[in-house]
Amino acid sequence: MTIELTGRQEQILNIVKDSGPITGEKIAEKLSLTRATLRPDLSILTMAGFLDARPRVGYFYTGKSGSQLLTEKLKKITVQEYQSIPVVVHEESSVYDAISSMFLEDVGTLFVVNKKSALVGVLSRKDLLRASIGKQDLESLPVSIIMTRMPNITVCEKDDLIMEVANKLIEKQIDALPVVKKRKSGDYEVIGRVTKTNITKLLVDLSHDQLI
Repeated sequence: MTIELTGRQEQILNIVKDSGPITGEKIAEKLSLTRATLRPDLSILTMAGFLDARPRVGYFYTGKSGSQLLTEKLKKITVQEYQSIPVVVHEESSVYDAISSMFLEDVGTLFVVNKKSALVGVLSRKDLLRASIGKQDLESLPVSIIMTRMPNITVCEKDDLIMEVANKLIEKQIDALPVVKKRKSGDYEVIGRVTKTNITKLLVDLSHDQLI
């Protein structure tokens, strides 16, 4: 994935590479354009990281390629920028109710909490499907029987890097991670979720240059 530049932006980069540091006025003069006409292009190139600017000195080339700049941006994006709202059920809820919640909320993962609203488990589609195949009474079977329990749950926090979370999703072969906040009691409050859909949205935004 690369950051595409216009023909004029490529010209500006070449001028700065050859003559930098150089003022905006000098760049405009070389292109036979006004400074006002070039201002949007210079702003984009500076915000994207191709150029840097110093007062009374002018613009100079940073020497970074589009792929390098994209990698740098990915390394700065945190979970809180792309997390979504978690869907939570109580540990005493029935498997039937959990299946209903998953269907109505259109999610693939439910987070299970106790009476103190602390994270105690996770339910996946596979967990609920496995329980449904058996002969148990789903309305009387609590989710605490079939859920994955703490401490066997991978979590993340809002300040974690989104790409580190993406690696965890791949490594653990799971669909979602709970975004948690550690409380004074030592347990975790669920404040969000990161899913493969969130990661896909990030990639779409990058492809549209919305993060430049």
